Amino acid sequence: MRILLLSGSPSSPSRSARLLNHVGIKLNELGQRTSSLHVRDLPAQALMHADFSDPELSAAKSLLAKADAIVIATPIYKAAYSGLLKSFLDILPQDGLAGKLVLPLATGGSQSHMLALDYGLRPVLASLSARHVLPSIYATDAQVSWSELHGLQLDTAIQQRVEDGVQLLLDSLSFLRPSARTEAELVLPC
Repeated sequence: MRILLLSGSPSSPSRSARLLNHVGIKLNELGQRTSSLHVRDLPAQALMHADFSDPELSAAKSLLAKADAIVIATPIYKAAYSGLLKSFLDILPQDGLAGKLVLPLATGGSQSHMLALDYGLRPVLASLSARHVLPSIYATDAQVSWSELHGLQLDTAIQQRVEDGVQLLLDSLSFLRPSARTEAELVLPC
């Protein structure tokens, strides 16, 4: 299965990108193949003008199209996901996430922004025809820290939510993969 790690943070480094990278490491440790896309690395003019002829935008859309699942990370600014991520999602066709599982991640200044994922991002992902949007993982700045000495440090609760989210993503992927199901599971009850 192919899993795309999609970072919508305009900053580098950022807490949301570090959290996304942590999830990617967990997935790799569990034998999953991941690829990364940082929207901030795409050409701004092509993104803002929805220049579909731009080779970098075409490559980004192709990477997304090949993924079975997407782990999407964004910082929350003023109770909304990043404008940069919005710009990228805006260039996708209405069925741009068709058949895909999505695990949303976000970081924000306080718990008061936690619902931005459910009220802001989740409806957009659904309108792009995501097959299933898994429960979001939201972390405050106090729950995610970084230092050169210790690297990424996650609060115990966030660490558990990440582990649960990764496991749910893998369980959902294996259920949706036809070869992983038995013939009996494929037969609907009468």
